[in-house]
Amino acid sequence: MTTEATRPKLAYLTARVLRVRGITPRLVRVTLSGTDLRTVVDTAPDQYVKVFFPAPGTRTPQLPPPLSDDAMSWYRRYLDMPDGQRPAMRTYTVREARPERGELDIDFVLHACAGPASSWAASARPGDEVALLGPHGLYDVPVGTSWQLLVGDESAIPAIAAICERLPESATATVFVEVGDAADELPLRRAGGGRVDVRWVRRDGAAPGEAVLAAVRAAALPQGEPYAWLAGEAGLVKHVRRHLVRERGIDKRHITFTGYWRRGRSEDDAGREQLRAYDRGELARD
Repeated sequence: MTTEATRPKLAYLTARVLRVRGITPRLVRVTLSGTDLRTVVDTAPDQYVKVFFPAPGTRTPQLPPPLSDDAMSWYRRYLDMPDGQRPAMRTYTVREARPERGELDIDFVLHACAGPASSWAASARPGDEVALLGPHGLYDVPVGTSWQLLVGDESAIPAIAAICERLPESATATVFVEVGDAADELPLRRAGGGRVDVRWVRRDGAAPGEAVLAAVRAAALPQGEPYAWLAGEAGLVKHVRRHLVRERGIDKRHITFTGYWRRGRSEDDAGREQLRAYDRGELARD
């Protein structure tokens, strides 16, 4: 039997859908359960997992060959699987993990032009099986931080909500979230005291990232030593980070940023591009 002590650094976790419930008209929370989820170790409030989905007409994903500790090696093996066998895979934030109960929540945005993850979530039923790889987290507040800035879009809401809930009592945070319209807005709460200044920015037909970039540029932000966490569409993240570094003078070492998605590109396309860059020696070889 695999235990937390014997599980390799990279290991597939199998889980089944326990329940599904709507959070907003376009956001669905899927609760997964399984013995493997009792081994999940909390890494950060923005922790994420790779989710492998079953092929259409099946209930169980066919997994890539056994893993190694080299992230690119397992991904290369995944890509080498025949097209008819390779499971669809997407990256999602762990909204909440309850390892003592073997449960884990993932929030899925339902898109009009649905990809494999959105399509699966829209029709998920108790008993449906997926596989996970992870979790890993990025959120890391430097010592001496006096306030935090969180910026993202709909795809970042689960991570931002988890960060807000776990802010210490002494922390002050300013949050900007770009959404399509008011239907995507939901309460962002914190468990302890302290202030969270949440500003919902509606896109109103503009290109992704434009509205929230304008809002951040126009904002009077707190004084002191900031820590910024940016996530969402890749262009949004790039331009907000550039503004913070060049125009606000924020130390780039105090900014955590990640592109959750890229306009006009699938995660498969982005992953293959990253692998090619890795092979060219343009990415660090961990």
